[in-house]
Amino acid sequence: MVNYNFKKITVVPTGKEFIDIILSRTQRRTPTQVHKGYAISRLRQFYMRKVKFAQQNFNEKLSTIIDEFPRLDDIHPFYGDLLHVLYNKDHYKLALGQINTARNLIGKIAKDYVKLLKFGDSLYRCKSLKVAALGRMCTVLKRVGPSLAYLEQIRQHMARLPSIDPNTRTILICGYPNVGKSSFMNKITRADVDVQPYAFTTKSLFVGHTDYKYLRYQVIDTPGILDRPFEDRNIIEMCSITALAHLRAAVLFFLDISGSCGYSIAQQAALFHSIKSLFMNKPLIIVCNKTDLQSLQGISKEDMKIVMEMKSEATKTVIGQGGEPLDEESVLLTMSTLTEEGVIAVKNAACERLLNQRVEMKMKSKKMNDCRNRIYVAEPKPRDNKERAPCIPQAVLDAKAKDGASAEKQKRKLEKDLENENGGAGVYSASLKKNYILANDEWKEDVMPEILDGHNVTDFMDPDILLRLEELEREESVLQGLGENDDFEMDGEELTPEERTILAEIRRKKKLLIQQHRMKKSTAESRPIVPRKFDKDREYTTERMGRQLSSLGLDPTKAINRARSKSRGRKRERSVEGDDDQMEVDEGRSKKAQRLSRSVAPGHRSRSVSREPYNLSSRVPSHLIPTDSVKRSLKKAKSADKKRNKNARKGEADRVIPNLKPKHLFSGKRSTGKTQRR
Repeated sequence: MVNYNFKKITVVPTGKEFIDIILSRTQRRTPTQVHKGYAISRLRQFYMRKVKFAQQNFNEKLSTIIDEFPRLDDIHPFYGDLLHVLYNKDHYKLALGQINTARNLIGKIAKDYVKLLKFGDSLYRCKSLKVAALGRMCTVLKRVGPSLAYLEQIRQHMARLPSIDPNTRTILICGYPNVGKSSFMNKITRADVDVQPYAFTTKSLFVGHTDYKYLRYQVIDTPGILDRPFEDRNIIEMCSITALAHLRAAVLFFLDISGSCGYSIAQQAALFHSIKSLFMNKPLIIVCNKTDLQSLQGISKEDMKIVMEMKSEATKTVIGQGGEPLDEESVLLTMSTLTEEGVIAVKNAACERLLNQRVEMKMKSKKMNDCRNRIYVAEPKPRDNKERAPCIPQAVLDAKAKDGASAEKQKRKLEKDLENENGGAGVYSASLKKNYILANDEWKEDVMPEILDGHNVTDFMDPDILLRLEELEREESVLQGLGENDDFEMDGEELTPEERTILAEIRRKKKLLIQQHRMKKSTAESRPIVPRKFDKDREYTTERMGRQLSSLGLDPTKAINRARSKSRGRKRERSVEGDDDQMEVDEGRSKKAQRLSRSVAPGHRSRSVSREPYNLSSRVPSHLIPTDSVKRSLKKAKSADKKRNKNARKGEADRVIPNLKPKHLFSGKRSTGKTQRR
């Protein structure tokens, strides 16, 4: 079975886009550098490769377009005629023919210029031949630009066509506009066709699917048809005519007996007789719709006579198939899509008629005869007129009856049987606990404990919780009543002597805790350090601290020294030891030398010394360094830093190269994109 999927056709680019794609690909996929110093054979090969590559790309693209578009002579006649109705077969074939001619011309141009390139005698001559070859190819493609645009429009329209399988089981709905075809389609399928109270709402073929006896049926809703000559029908009507002419389907001819569609029964009957030749060899059913507005028995005699004539014609089509004339009910049916009365009956009748016809056709095919020839059915011939009933031994009958009785005994009651006995679904609730295997069957319906964090919740519940709750509430109400007096203070009048002793002890201990807390707050450790800028009156001095400590009988020397060392901000300890000789020696040296001498002095802990900025005088005595050389060295160092500062370097080791010109943007072959800079 052939599936027609027009959505997979590749997009057809315009002429300009086509040229840009091929030339850009030729530039990217072939070498781009050549020098006049190369051998002439290498130059020829370089440009011949470009011409051949461009021709191959043109050929591939154009061949894809020609192969993917369907050929009207090779596809199903339904699609062939439908494409002819929609797009004009002559224009379609002419456009594809022009594309094929362009492909052949490009091949000839490439062949001719490759021959000429074999005799190119210089770089300039070879390059000129290459430019001419590509230019002529592009010119050929520009000339077929309108054909490419036309094929792209056809491709877009074909992608929107419904996917119709001409060989599957199909139900075709036809009739005048606004007679209820689309409403019936929406009722029996999952399709969503637009339904409006005016004519020609449906302007193209719509497809839906329905099921009958586990088989999938294809339902096609066709646009409305008017009763007029074949030449005067428009494209919308011709879509319906094409489907009726080429699809093997069960035809439902809809008849609006109420006249609300705007056309009388006589006009609809005239349309039926004008297209009845398209109904031959197809199961035909006349459907009288809109019975909610007008019943079939309530129409006039003239209209009833017209309907009966249509019915007789529909019966003739059944006989024309070679089948037996069916009963009247299967040819003329009534329904209402508004009340959904008779909708399913119409669908079932159409599916049954179509299924019977397809089975009869398969039975008459040659394939079925081949199958029949392989099967032989033996039929015994009667030797006399005596009737011989089948004989079954009595022992077999007894054994069968015994097996049936034992089976009845062994049959267990299912949940379904219990449900039916106890009120049915919604009333009976199956017990999931009755099959539990427990030591005592009475435990099965017990309430299951609730488990939280691996523990049984009921183990933590007090059985007298309600009584305890009442006691708490009473106690709370008493306390609330006592709390109304804010100045309440317990006095010991109502207490026993023991309770009074305990109360006195509690109060004494409370006072003791308060005093300890106040003493702790008043210590120097807990006090915040007052910065010097806030101590403008010089209240917190070492002299004051010494007087206070002396009054308490303590030696204030260490505390004063410690406070002074903290105020100077030194993080490392100073040594307080040292003799006068060492101090005298330090007086004649620099501060750095004094610090170094202190750090390496015996009995002192060694400490690290931070590195100072480079100073020539710190290493060499100042009376040995000429001032001019110092100025010159400083000037050279400053000039050396100029270039580094100009380039925004952090230091001598900063060698970062800013990515101002990324290589992928300023070198190599040009990437895909716009070609206006070529």
